[in-house]
Amino acid sequence: MKLILSSCDFRNEKSQQVIMDNLPYPIDKCKLLFVPNEKATEKAISSNVYYDRMQEFGFVKENVYVFDHNNPDKFRNLDIDVLYISGGNTFGTLDKIRKCGFDTDIINYVKSGVVYIGGSAGAHIASKDIEHVTKYDDNNVEMTDFRGLCLFDGVLVCHYTEARKENYETLSADTDMVYKLSDDDSIVIDTKEENL
Repeated sequence: MKLILSSCDFRNEKSQQVIMDNLPYPIDKCKLLFVPNEKATEKAISSNVYYDRMQEFGFVKENVYVFDHNNPDKFRNLDIDVLYISGGNTFGTLDKIRKCGFDTDIINYVKSGVVYIGGSAGAHIASKDIEHVTKYDDNNVEMTDFRGLCLFDGVLVCHYTEARKENYETLSADTDMVYKLSDDDSIVIDTKEENL
């Protein structure tokens, strides 16, 4: 199981390099399931906007699936190498994933060896708890179950700056394995190699 988590994923040169270095194949050979954030509409999903974005990063359009929350069954049991959840509103994105019942599928994909890439909201969602993100993201879906996907037993503070230091220190006092990720930082969790 491999997770590549960052604040800015492909939009940051350093984070992008960490992603490229940890993909199972060259990016143009990787089969990708992209799960867009909470703002994704049926119109946007059926257009080329998300495919164009993934091609900008180096994926080949024929190897890209763009997840549609309205039709999750179409995206179960795919032959993919990488699953990517980008930034957005952490609560809104996780809420949409849960409501269509795809959270279990994501966990199963990752446990079966699919590499998980999470940027900002996507990184938070992979963790065990997202309650602290209420300080940064609007909980407009009124989420009360703050468990993440629990793909690793840790908590992240993405976009870390001095402004988030107090929150980080409070979390660190109460929770083991709290990681601060500036916009240039990434963390790779590989359970085979215990590589942090």
